[in-house]
Amino acid sequence: MNFSNLKLIIVLFCAILLFSMITKAQSESKNIPADWLTFAEQTDYRKTPRYPETIAYSQKLDKASDKIVYKSFGTSGEGRDLPLLIAAEGKTFTPETARKKGKAIVLIQACIHAGESDGKDAGLALLRDIAITKTRQDLLKDVVILFVPIYNVDGHELFSAYNRINQNGPDEMGFRATSANLNLNRDYMKADAPETRAFLKLWNEWKPDFFIDCHVTDGADFRYNVTYEYAHFQEVSPFIKNWMDEHFDGKVVPKVESEGNLLTHYLQFDGRDVSKGIETFIATPRFATGYVPLRNRAGLLIETHMLKPYKSRVRGTYDILRYTVEEISQSKNSLFEANKKADEETIERGKTYDANQQFALRIQTTDKSVPFAFKGVEYKIEDSEISGAKRIIYGTKPLNITIPKFDEGKISVAVAPPLYYIIPPQWKNVIEVLQMHGIRFQRLSKPQKIEIESYRFTEVKFAPASFESRVTVNFKANPMREIREFPASSVLVSTAQEAANVAIHLLEPNSPDSFVYWGFFNAGFEQKEYGEGYVLEKLAREMLAENPELKKEFEEKLKDEKFAKNSRERLNFFYERSPYFLNQRVGIYPVGRITEKFEIEK
Repeated sequence: MNFSNLKLIIVLFCAILLFSMITKAQSESKNIPADWLTFAEQTDYRKTPRYPETIAYSQKLDKASDKIVYKSFGTSGEGRDLPLLIAAEGKTFTPETARKKGKAIVLIQACIHAGESDGKDAGLALLRDIAITKTRQDLLKDVVILFVPIYNVDGHELFSAYNRINQNGPDEMGFRATSANLNLNRDYMKADAPETRAFLKLWNEWKPDFFIDCHVTDGADFRYNVTYEYAHFQEVSPFIKNWMDEHFDGKVVPKVESEGNLLTHYLQFDGRDVSKGIETFIATPRFATGYVPLRNRAGLLIETHMLKPYKSRVRGTYDILRYTVEEISQSKNSLFEANKKADEETIERGKTYDANQQFALRIQTTDKSVPFAFKGVEYKIEDSEISGAKRIIYGTKPLNITIPKFDEGKISVAVAPPLYYIIPPQWKNVIEVLQMHGIRFQRLSKPQKIEIESYRFTEVKFAPASFESRVTVNFKANPMREIREFPASSVLVSTAQEAANVAIHLLEPNSPDSFVYWGFFNAGFEQKEYGEGYVLEKLAREMLAENPELKKEFEEKLKDEKFAKNSRERLNFFYERSPYFLNQRVGIYPVGRITEKFEIEK
């Protein structure tokens, strides 16, 4: 028996075994004409369509129904169209008409990790049931759906049976990253990929009221076929969080479970030992569902369970999409109100400066837990002669245990947002990315001296390897205040705007996804002028003679044996404290924070 046949037998066995754990039959699409079966349905969910088949089905929907429009919202690195399906009644296929008619706009995204194709096949079936079988046509009464069936189109076509070692079906699938090896779900802030830039353009044009991102988990084994998450700590407006608690957790989840699914919030384990408990996943802004809350919108993460049969996962995703859109349609006014209040809250905050303001840049869970009734499967842990570590072995019998759940967040890094940021014009890449995010700004018409707050970076450490094509950097940011002259065309960014949260995270160095962290300002850490040893010897003697305190500092430093033995470091000790080094402004952040009302000189 060859390896491929053995793998197939194992997959089929797991499918039968795990499918038996679903206690009630899931929902099925009804009355489907044979020529409207999706590719997944035609193959009994053994396969998922390639890019050309997906585009062909999408265009077929467009031609057959006045409720569907197919278009491209951009192109990939390899030049493929990025597909967008717009589902709407009454020809409300533009942002302007959708707003004019009071429609809620829901953006659903699939295949950002192209091997995780559940959302693609679920979304195509849902739009088919809206437009063709008309069993779900009521969903469009008060909603416009924007559906991206494949976001990572180039990665999708790196098709293989060996892309997802942890995943039970389909037979073949796309690759996690793009063909340029970028993970699009780490790119929302730095926006390096053409796909990300197209997404931001789409977002700024439509300004969706609700966002859904479809994924498949990796991780432990359990009985839930679908998990989900949304921002619910200080990283999101309480108006958005409260709407999700009431309408999604309170109303959508029970309806989805009534269709035979078993749901819970996203499960992140301590290693793989279930008994140690689970911890909430807090998405930073580089992730889709971490970025969208910065735009004051709800971002729903769907994570189906990778070991469940493909059909169970696709139908579970279908049920979540169906009931979420239905709830938005029925409760659109309260969603509009939550979004409006969140936007107004952001704009008002930017109109005054409060030094005690706590804008969360980083959030972490506390050590406080609550009991959680976990629906797992039996397991045991034993020593592994292969890895030399412990290994976990999952069984098949249901396991109901109570474990700790760590779901309390606290702000670990915060900042008081200024009234404005100011960026010199030579940092063109930074300014370009701000524009892509829809952040509004003005430019100085002439050079201007401005009192600012900024940062001096010390303890700078560059990553030993690239991450998402960039050399990231960690540092200590030391606040400083000075009067600095900014050139004409410097960019002035007000924080009294809807997109201010994005600007703050990009421009505050201590954010986990700041421009500084991602390497946009790496040149600012580079020293360009150096002192010859014989010159520094003379400078050091002069400085010691003039400054007794410096002499004490130097003598204290000599107690460090490593420093004492390094002649270059000893000379640099004086050079780095001299006007010659300080004039180079190495490690000085070029962006300024303005905390008082400011007008551009005409």
